[in-house]
Amino acid sequence: MSRANGRPPAGAGGHSPLQRERARTIFQKGAPGRRAFECPPPDVPAADRDELLPERFRRRHPPRLPEVSEPELVRHYVGLSKRNFDLDSGFYPLGSCTMKHNPRLHERAAALAGHARLHPLQDPERAQGALELMWRLQGALAEISGLPHVCLQPSAGSHGELAGVLMTRAYHEERGEQRHKVLAPDTAHGTNPATVTMAGLELVKLATDAAGGVDMDDLRAKADADVACLMLTNPNTLGLFDQNIEEIARIVHGVGATLYYDGANLNAVMGLSRPGDMGFDIVHFNLHKSFTQPHGGGGPGAGPIATSERIAPFLPRPLVVRRDDGSFELEHERPSSIGRLRGFHGNYGCFVRAYAYICSLGADGLRDASEAAVLNANYLLARLRRKGVAEYLPLAYGTLCMHEFVLSGAPMKRALQIKTLDFAKRLLDFGFHPPTVYFPLLVEEALMVEPTETETRETLDAFADAVAEILAEAATDPGVAAAAPYTTPVRRLDEVAAAKRPVIQQAL
Repeated sequence: MSRANGRPPAGAGGHSPLQRERARTIFQKGAPGRRAFECPPPDVPAADRDELLPERFRRRHPPRLPEVSEPELVRHYVGLSKRNFDLDSGFYPLGSCTMKHNPRLHERAAALAGHARLHPLQDPERAQGALELMWRLQGALAEISGLPHVCLQPSAGSHGELAGVLMTRAYHEERGEQRHKVLAPDTAHGTNPATVTMAGLELVKLATDAAGGVDMDDLRAKADADVACLMLTNPNTLGLFDQNIEEIARIVHGVGATLYYDGANLNAVMGLSRPGDMGFDIVHFNLHKSFTQPHGGGGPGAGPIATSERIAPFLPRPLVVRRDDGSFELEHERPSSIGRLRGFHGNYGCFVRAYAYICSLGADGLRDASEAAVLNANYLLARLRRKGVAEYLPLAYGTLCMHEFVLSGAPMKRALQIKTLDFAKRLLDFGFHPPTVYFPLLVEEALMVEPTETETRETLDAFADAVAEILAEAATDPGVAAAAPYTTPVRRLDEVAAAKRPVIQQAL
């Protein structure tokens, strides 16, 4: 098909015409007098509203609410949900974000009334079941990480990072040391330098060597008495396991610094190797990545942290502990603690899902999940090579990978005149969410692919076929990808303008 006739080019799947219509707010729908629900007459004695709520707190005018029927209401929100690409409707190989399937059994467990309706201000004596689940989850994460002490309080991976760096700072300050530098490789997640800055410390960037690991000479040159910590993820964001990890730990500990493990890529090694055994002092977990808490959408997350013995006194308070009589409580008396990081002790629903995941798989299952994640990534990499994709999208570093890999779109850009962004947008027309683009920054025109362990071989084959088809298409007409996508609810947006000059509608 040609683009001149206004239809999407060959291979394009996509949304229905209704989903491409301009969305309307719920206030723009319905008519006066329509209702989705009518309350029955009250069956309790009338009360004086002045006694219930002082006049200064009451509205002077009724709120303006949408007046719609129940079918209109349901269709509105279901329609909006279908305008987004989601994991339940297609392959989502978003590198580094580990967008794997969330088992519905775990959703049902989290929705049980005893979990879903538990109030955060409930007296601990009447929340013993929840506290026991949290205590057991702490124990499981301690075993998985190889570090004995765990706190569940942080709300996300970035929050766990902040906790880890603050604990490192407190550890050195208690020893009378004023260390102000934190080392991080140039492949680090963007949250790492942001965390260091928020903690009032200075970031020092480490170079990457030709093999994709930490440049050891650069590390030796920069590891000195001013260094408080090295932040590292292993495997790193290139999808490579750093073979020098034990030597890295010796260098860092040799200058009195701590070693921090960014747990973003734990999905590749859980059940196989443990950060504590590699020499790390602090680990954060992304329960919404490795342990299938639903990911994305701005919803609640969880970023527990685990520590070695020497860092444990500085963990945030309170901690979930088990008393001698077997009951559970929140321990607040921790004199060296960095304090409370949030109002309540984490997002409990995330803990239920993560604990259900760990219990349903067991130790052998966690290892199987990691092995399948690595197998899927290497299988997809091999399929792309067989399709001739490597000529235009070569692997940036190494020959194999762990759970993800990074391709460079530089040859594609030079030979076919399409950028990584064009390629990513065109993938949407084939029914696939694009991988992460332009990260890590040291790879030109980077494309970061993580298939996860929950995808089938047929899905990976279809993705490889789509990649090859887009490249073949670009060889004859690069303008197709340059103008993509064609089948999504909206076409390509000016993302810079959208961020700087957002168009916001608000019902008056």
